[in-house]
Order: sequence, then C-alpha cells, then structure tokens
Amino acid sequence: MSPTVEGPTHASAPDAPTAMSAPAATSSLIAAAYGYCEAVTGSQARNFAYGIRLLPADKRQAMSALYAFSRRVDDIGDGTLPHEVKLTRLEETRTLLGRIRAEEIDEDDTDPVAVALAHASRRFPIPLEGLDELIDGVLMDVRGETYETWDDLKVYCRCVAGAIGRLSLGVFGTAGSGAHDAARAGEYADTLGLALQLTNILRDVREDAGNGRTYLPAEDLAKFGCSEGFRSERMPHGSDFTGLVHHEVRRARALFVEGYRLLPLLDRRSGACVAAMAGIYRRLLDRIEREPQAVLRGRVSLPPHEKAYVAVRGLSGLDARTIARQSTKRRL
Repeated sequence: MSPTVEGPTHASAPDAPTAMSAPAATSSLIAAAYGYCEAVTGSQARNFAYGIRLLPADKRQAMSALYAFSRRVDDIGDGTLPHEVKLTRLEETRTLLGRIRAEEIDEDDTDPVAVALAHASRRFPIPLEGLDELIDGVLMDVRGETYETWDDLKVYCRCVAGAIGRLSLGVFGTAGSGAHDAARAGEYADTLGLALQLTNILRDVREDAGNGRTYLPAEDLAKFGCSEGFRSERMPHGSDFTGLVHHEVRRARALFVEGYRLLPLLDRRSGACVAAMAGIYRRLLDRIEREPQAVLRGRVSLPPHEKAYVAVRGLSGLDARTIARQSTKRRL
C-alpha cells in the first residue's frame, strides 16, 4: 500500500503523462529498460506519474525504475498467489535486489526493471536498503499483521512509504541548504511518506476490508466504535465513523506539516515533483475530511484537471516558498 505503488485507474489516456526518450548517453538496451519502467509507471500510477513528469529525464527515469521495482513487490503481496508462493516470490525479489546492489546485472539481462534500477543506482546515491524495507512491509501484509497503536502502524508505514521517501531523496539530492537542515532531509522525507500512507489508508478502508485487511490502529477503532471493520457502507449503530476519520485526518495533517519542510531543501524541479505528489494527497485528504462516508462507497480520487493544477502550483515553487517562510519563522 505504498503511496508510490498505486493500482491502475480508469482515467482517459490523453491525460496520462507520457514516457520521454532516454538521454543519448545511455545504450539502447538501457534506454529500452527505462522505457519499459516509464510505461509501467504511466499506466499504473497516475498520481506518481503526474509528479515525476516535472523532473529532468535522468531523475524521471530513475524514479520510474524505483516505481517499477516497488510495483513488482506490491503486486506479489496483493496478488492471488498462495501464501507460501508469495513468501517465496518476495525472497526471490530480495535476492534480485542483492544482485543489483552487487552490480551483477548486465545491460542485456532479460529483466528490464533490474537493468534500469541497476543503472539508476550507479547514476544516483540511491539507498537500496529502502527496498529491503519495502519487502519487509509487504511481508507484514502477507502475514496478515494488524496494528494495536499508531506507534505500531508507524513501523509498517515507514517500511512501505517512509522508505520510498528516502529512496526518492537519493535521486533528488539536496540543494542550497545548511548542513543541519540537509542532515534532516531524510527525516522529513520519511515523515512525508507517513503522511501519504495514512492518507492512502483512509482512502482505501473499504477496498482493504474487502481484501481482509485493516490498517487503522485497533485502539482508534475501539475508541470510535468501529472495531467491526468497513465491509459495508453502513456502519454499526452507535459508531462514530466521522469522528474516526477526522481523528486520523488531524494526524495526517500534522505529518504533512513536518514532512513539507523537505521542499526548501530540494532543487526547484525536485521540489516541484514532491509538491505535486504531496499536493494531490493533501487534496484527497481535504475531500475525505469533507465527506468521510465517501470512502465507504469507493475510492476517492481527483479529476485530471485538478491534478494538473496541483502540478502547475508545484512547478511554480509556491509551496516550497511558503514552507521556507514558515520554517524561517519557527527558527526566529
């Protein structure tokens, strides 16, 4: 359930970001591998793709490679394979990651995702151990783990989303910041990942319930009389589903406030990418807050024109400048 590992949507094709050609410096085999990853990203992750289209080609390609590998891991966890087969496939994927880390993947390898990710990890200082954490998080899903408290759920969220934030930071890098703030960039990226993931969890409560999964902390469900779960549009008499949603929305907003402090530490286009992706999820959170019952009827989403507006706002640097001013005020 990583925010960068979204399921396919049914938006019309003309609104989807298109893959860009690879820089001439890469071989045709590597270019083809990146092209495959960009196609996967464009078809499977609309929100993510809207963000990374703002990046220069080399960073966009690297982010697509990270997405395609993460998508593979997530698909194993969410698929219909028997339990033991899922465990085996996840360990095989971890072994492949080890080969990528050991630089054992050749350009003519038959796995385009491995080829692209191996090349990207040579281009950028990507902390590939974050993908090990993602695998650990998906293993939690396969084993059917539930979470008693927010602190318990944070462990899962850091694996499947915080790790993606830190991996992405390896591609983005930091620019124009002091040593202290730059050192905290990883922390901010991790926290922003938690904000995105909690928004994901709220958006998908009905879908996850249909798959036999409940992510929200058991103590929160009990507090608001929602322990029976979300398999129906109708909640039990006496439950306070709206109160539960507003409680989690407040938690997510606090995480966004802290995580957005990453923006001023990034270069303009990387900051625009993050602002676009995070901005889409913040708007989703607004919609969920306004109409909590909507998530019991189906997945809440933004129309393409609204996503485009968020992307333009991110590219303008408005969000980054606003956060920079707020951060300065806090230090004064």
